[in-house]
Amino acid sequence: MKKDNYSYIGIAFIILVFGIIFIPKIVDRISNDDVTRNESRSDFANGKKVKLSDLSFIEINGAAKRVPNFSFINQDGKIITNQDYEGKVYVIEFFFTTCPTICPRMNANLIQIQNAFKGFENFGVASFTINPDYDTSEILKEYAEHYGVTNPNWNLMTGDKDAIYKLSNEGFNLYTAQEEDAVGGFEHSGNFALIDKDGFIRSRKDEFGNPIIYYRGIVSESEKVDDDGTVEEISALKEDIKKLLNE
Repeated sequence: MKKDNYSYIGIAFIILVFGIIFIPKIVDRISNDDVTRNESRSDFANGKKVKLSDLSFIEINGAAKRVPNFSFINQDGKIITNQDYEGKVYVIEFFFTTCPTICPRMNANLIQIQNAFKGFENFGVASFTINPDYDTSEILKEYAEHYGVTNPNWNLMTGDKDAIYKLSNEGFNLYTAQEEDAVGGFEHSGNFALIDKDGFIRSRKDEFGNPIIYYRGIVSESEKVDDDGTVEEISALKEDIKKLLNE
């Protein structure tokens, strides 16, 4: 047998061994969806290998919108910053404890969400009072106990009023204002914002492919639709939290 024939046989043997050992493993990984990929958007993926869901990033001037830096005091008197939420999926709301209208409904819905994700150490809630002059840490502690807040990553925060209003109106575009003529003395959005593990605002898209940005926090799942014809979005929020937890 010629020398070249031995070379061909050797190469064919190596290819055969490779196929026997590695191809079944590759097929198994694909069938179990165990293949990660680098996302082209390195600005928000930070170069990590992640499998992103179909939820949109909220973009401002072409850049994904990230949660602004913040630092406030929670119901336990502890300083909480945005860095405490790194690696966590969380929901943001603005409220006040003496609110006689939408806040009780919003927080009842958040309790339902909290209970749906009980045991998830990387899920949390960030609640910011828009009446910090009254809502001290002690008041927030009583409020949290009254509603049944048990998630250790649910911080009810108070602090400098101007900083809170700037965070709401500029950081999230969730309207808040002190209005003497308003019921309770304040006006604010009844919406929730959803934040991913890297601190970016995320949401699902509407029927036209545009991000909905926020989730209605007032109508409960059990109500389905309120008297004004507003459809509940708590069930959608739960679904999207699950998607982000799996990213």
